[in-house]
Amino acid sequence: MILTVLRFIQGVGVGGEWGGSVLMSMEWARSDRTRGFIASWPQFGVPCGLFLANLAVLAFSQMSGEQFLSWGWRIPFALSLVLVGVGLYIRLGILETPVFTKLLAERKVERAPMLAVIKQYPKEIVLSALARMGEQAPFYIFTAFVFSYGTETLHVSRNFLLTAVLSASVLSFISIPLFGYLSDRIGRKNMYMIGAAVTGVFGFIYFAMLNTGSERMIFLAVILSLIPHDMQYGPQAALIAESFTGRLRYSGASLGYQLASVIAGGPAPLIATWLYATFHSAFAIAVYIAVCALITLAATALMTDYTGRDISGEYTSR
Repeated sequence: MILTVLRFIQGVGVGGEWGGSVLMSMEWARSDRTRGFIASWPQFGVPCGLFLANLAVLAFSQMSGEQFLSWGWRIPFALSLVLVGVGLYIRLGILETPVFTKLLAERKVERAPMLAVIKQYPKEIVLSALARMGEQAPFYIFTAFVFSYGTETLHVSRNFLLTAVLSASVLSFISIPLFGYLSDRIGRKNMYMIGAAVTGVFGFIYFAMLNTGSERMIFLAVILSLIPHDMQYGPQAALIAESFTGRLRYSGASLGYQLASVIAGGPAPLIATWLYATFHSAFAIAVYIAVCALITLAATALMTDYTGRDISGEYTSR
């Protein structure tokens, strides 16, 4: 119960953290032509967190052995207090962005930005959330559901899967900023839609590789799984944040981004488990991933592409 409450509180924190970190980086970009690359660095926190979390669990799983479920899992939670201190230190020293400073000077700051953005940008909020379906749902299948599927169906060890996910997260250190950079070159929507299409196809390849039962193929499937995800996650921050005008960007981007966690990310492992229990085949899960990718393609196609355009002023049309 305590873990559930803490997870809820963490979710509230992330609701503000992500939007703030993306805007801080993106609005400090020196050029409109580098926003995709700059805004991809806050996304870098996901593979970093995935790497540190899995490394900690792997290390204490080895140390505690059979006692892992009784006390070994608790130590990584305690060690996370160090990250709280680091985060607080960084926040206390950050200056406001030029865009927000200009809004303050012109007295254009919204008193109730959450209500204003829901009223003025409902389409952009919904499209932002739906655009994450093909990224968020597969991510939790590739990094969470794989543990239950791997240990119970494929009969490989938890530590083996932890090592595989750990390796995949290291690859994301490169791929996330790379695809953010490419979005500045070929367009935010183009890069994102390519990633969604690749994800829709890869779901079938992924489970085919897992079901070979070969540890080499399973390891390779897990490592490759985050590349289609990163093709979307790299340009995603800029794509979503650019959809909202400056005075409502923080609230709008945060709402759209976090709404996807409710409709896509959180339920994904549960849906995958239900699909496998119902159809007794991973093919059904691959179809689910493909459907999420199709929703993403449709939603992204309806979004406005602001790649290379000035986003410091007020948007006159949406």
